[in-house]
Amino acid sequence: MPHGRGERDASPYSGLHRGPGGLPLGPGPMGHAFLGSPIKPRNTVNTVRKLWKYFRSHTLHLATIFVLVMITSLSALVGPYLIGKAIDNFIIPKNFPGLSSLVIFMVVLYLGNSLLLWLQGRLTAKTVQKIIFEMRKEAFDALQNLPVRFFDGILHGDLMSRVTNDLDNISNSLSMGVTQIFSSLITLIGTVIVMLWLSPVLTGISMIVTPLTFLCTQAVSRQTRKYFSENQTILGELNGLVEENISGLKVVKIFSREEKEREKFHVVNERLRDTSIRAQIYSGIVGPLMNTLNNASFALVGGFGGWLAIQKVITVGTIASFITYSRQFSRPLSELATNLNMLQSAIASAERIFQILDEPPEPPDPPDAEEPERLRGEVEFRNVSFSYREGVPVLENVSFHVQPGQMVALVGPTGAGKTTIVNLLTRFYDIDSGTILIDGKDIRTIKRDILRSLLGIVLQDTYLFSESIRENIRYGRLSATDEEVEEAARLAHAESFILKLPEGYDTFLFDGGKNLSQGQRQLLAIARAILADPAILILDEATSNVDIRTEKYIQSAMRRLMSGRTSLVIAHRLSTIRHADMILVIQEGKVIERGTHEELLQKKGSYYRLYMSQFGGESLPRIPLSVEGE
Repeated sequence: MPHGRGERDASPYSGLHRGPGGLPLGPGPMGHAFLGSPIKPRNTVNTVRKLWKYFRSHTLHLATIFVLVMITSLSALVGPYLIGKAIDNFIIPKNFPGLSSLVIFMVVLYLGNSLLLWLQGRLTAKTVQKIIFEMRKEAFDALQNLPVRFFDGILHGDLMSRVTNDLDNISNSLSMGVTQIFSSLITLIGTVIVMLWLSPVLTGISMIVTPLTFLCTQAVSRQTRKYFSENQTILGELNGLVEENISGLKVVKIFSREEKEREKFHVVNERLRDTSIRAQIYSGIVGPLMNTLNNASFALVGGFGGWLAIQKVITVGTIASFITYSRQFSRPLSELATNLNMLQSAIASAERIFQILDEPPEPPDPPDAEEPERLRGEVEFRNVSFSYREGVPVLENVSFHVQPGQMVALVGPTGAGKTTIVNLLTRFYDIDSGTILIDGKDIRTIKRDILRSLLGIVLQDTYLFSESIRENIRYGRLSATDEEVEEAARLAHAESFILKLPEGYDTFLFDGGKNLSQGQRQLLAIARAILADPAILILDEATSNVDIRTEKYIQSAMRRLMSGRTSLVIAHRLSTIRHADMILVIQEGKVIERGTHEELLQKKGSYYRLYMSQFGGESLPRIPLSVEGE
């Protein structure tokens, strides 16, 4: 649960930071963490080593692919040699029966080679997709296990880009590149051996341009790697910007900021266009450059080979074979250059994935962590201090004690630390000092998932999944029957509007429940909490998005729900907390007042001024006591 609206001023991400895995952390959930900060590959060797761990579990498939690559590559070397023999032994002597037999053999050879190439491609595709499946699964699992603090300061669109676009890039690059690199290397080595065997002199002539080819390839490769890496990073920025803009579309329109958003998008889109152009230009240089060098080599071999044939040093068939091998020698060089560019892009994408995988997850529970089946609901904070960012305390020595079944309300100015108290109780963050106890036990000794499953939380900003209404309510307790789901909806006074929908409880919700009103979404969230049947109930402005009439129904349901349960309520409408057993007034991370509604009114302190500003009609001086959630 990201800290609520009231905690924005206490956010740990007021500036640009980087997490332990190197991920840029922005100024907050709505900040542009990546603008002007492209991620560059840091350690190619380490990234390749991590990728190899995924390939290692498929060694049998890889070995089979390698054998197929060897067979197809070596069989491709036979063709040019046979062409030379055909010229010398059959065409010049006009031996047509022998030529026919050789042609049939070559047809069978090439058909067999094509079949093996198909098998090789099929097996490669299956292997690569299995690897991508594993990487995608691990990336998603890592996102599930990362602490809330991580998501507070990174663009969600960029994370989506890493799990989708970057993995697709790795998939495409590996599918097309790995086998071709193997094939190119084998073809290159085999071609050189055959060329040396046919004519060492002509081999030396054809190798004149090889060092130049290598140097040009290296220079182009460095540039393409740089721009492909930057391209993937900016694409993540663009996704984040689009995702943020769609989510905040109403805010954009309310403040008429369409032109401003277009300008922001245009800036990032221009950067993406420029880097994409540069990446494609440098990548496109390889083909024409290699063709030019190949043609130069071909001209040298043809001219010098013709002179050797005139001198009767070599035969015409040998020249024909050698020219073909010379062409074949340059082709794998071109393929190597192209595929290395593709792998550079894949490595850049893999580094972005591994940055997520390398992020430390939530600290594990201690081996002796307890797994209580039920809580009585006693809550105690003992001298709790906490800061999102070192040196900027949000809570300082906060202490209070809640008996089982009591209702405690938290009120105070924006950024005072009220939602932070809830975040600490649910262990979305761990405290800096002090102790938080439930039923007399330090919450750090209770398994984190068990602790959270025993708490019921209704947030101000309701989130619903792309499922039916029934399944969204059942999310509170997955084992609940349809009857229990419907009973929870009745208790939350949600059934009246649910039954008016065309599909009733089976109505499908999309885009976070945008086909319902905000108040209706809030009612479903309350029904979900009712179904969870928690020992401790946490309400963060739970009724702020419903009208007064609906609020009265909800309050009636809440009183039944809160009976016998400990309840922590962050409230804006003070009318909803008049009957609280204890009200805590939080200001600047400290409890400055505590007591019942009547006791605090008699003190005529901060709570009194806040209450009178809502209900007393008095003309009061302006004080910084806006309640969280306004």
